[in-house]
Amino acid sequence: MLLKTFGWSFAITAAGLALAGILWGWQGLAIVAILSVLEISLSFDNAVINAGILRKLNPFWQKMFLTVGILIAVFGMRLVFPVVIVAITAKLGPIEAVKVAIQDHDRYEQLVTSAHPAIAAFGGMFLLMIFLDFIFEDRDIKWLAWLEKPLARLGKLDTLSTVVSLVVLLIAATTVATSVPVHGGSGTVDKSATVLLAGIGGLVTYLIVGGISGFFEDRLEDEEDEESEESEEAAPAAKGGASLVGLAGKAAFFMFLYLEVIDASFSFDGVIGAFAITNDIFMMALGLGIGAMYIRSLTVFLVRKGTLDDYVYLEHGAHYAIGALAVILLITIKHEINEVVTGLVGVVLIGLSFLSSVVRNRKETEPGDGSAAKAEVSSGV
Repeated sequence: MLLKTFGWSFAITAAGLALAGILWGWQGLAIVAILSVLEISLSFDNAVINAGILRKLNPFWQKMFLTVGILIAVFGMRLVFPVVIVAITAKLGPIEAVKVAIQDHDRYEQLVTSAHPAIAAFGGMFLLMIFLDFIFEDRDIKWLAWLEKPLARLGKLDTLSTVVSLVVLLIAATTVATSVPVHGGSGTVDKSATVLLAGIGGLVTYLIVGGISGFFEDRLEDEEDEESEESEEAAPAAKGGASLVGLAGKAAFFMFLYLEVIDASFSFDGVIGAFAITNDIFMMALGLGIGAMYIRSLTVFLVRKGTLDDYVYLEHGAHYAIGALAVILLITIKHEINEVVTGLVGVVLIGLSFLSSVVRNRKETEPGDGSAAKAEVSSGV
């Protein structure tokens, strides 16, 4: 199971490190290895969130996540995306932007860093909406009941997540974005308009992609309920089955798209943080790409092992980590936060949720436990 799931990750790691050693020597090999570890540590919570979505998809779309998805993650987000950001913010042509990325590493780093406020606002608002929609939903299983119960009652207001996100965005645009330090200089610049526009873009993207995927998922569930209630007559069954297959395809496609946008939002801090280690675009792409491969393998491992079902608070911990990352991204518009802190926040929250899940599982299996007694009664023992 472990080798089957992580086999490609192990193989790509070996090939990537060997390539780094050949191209850049021992120093380049070490840099690529460090970048890989950085990406894994920053994105562990990403794997848990991805698993919660991926388990709803069929094996075909899970394979798409490991093939097309990894191409988008490695070449799209780690290689192409920073160059596109440089082209847009510096108003350069695509060819000139590529030349800057390859030939002028210092200028490339400066241009990407100067675009950080817009990137952080977009990603921060997208991730904040994910967290708020989770925390405002009334769930049967609650991790921090003292906090989640009152928030679930507030969540009965349908637009509360959007309202809170807009308030947070306005606060960020009128406080942290008003005097952003200039990269490599001693002055500051007002990025309020940029942050406001990018933040609204992140919010709109979430509402569109998340809304469409949720719509098709609800339609799919309704069709399944209707199908189970219908008689097994040949003609109606055939008609319903055809509709269901088509609807499942649409639902899976938009959920896959939603999954990729989430993954992209998680990538922002890793790409920016990589500049603390190197400004060579190819070293960054290789190192972060190796790390992204492990995140995808870990996602599939969690799905196939049913880990989220066995450790029920893991998803809660990952969403709290998302909320923390969203706040951190907005703070980094003006203030620098070490990547170690960002990574540790997610690891600590997921670790605590895992331990809470273990304690819960032990209590449920203790002799004389109420739930165990109910299970005995229902089974006729």
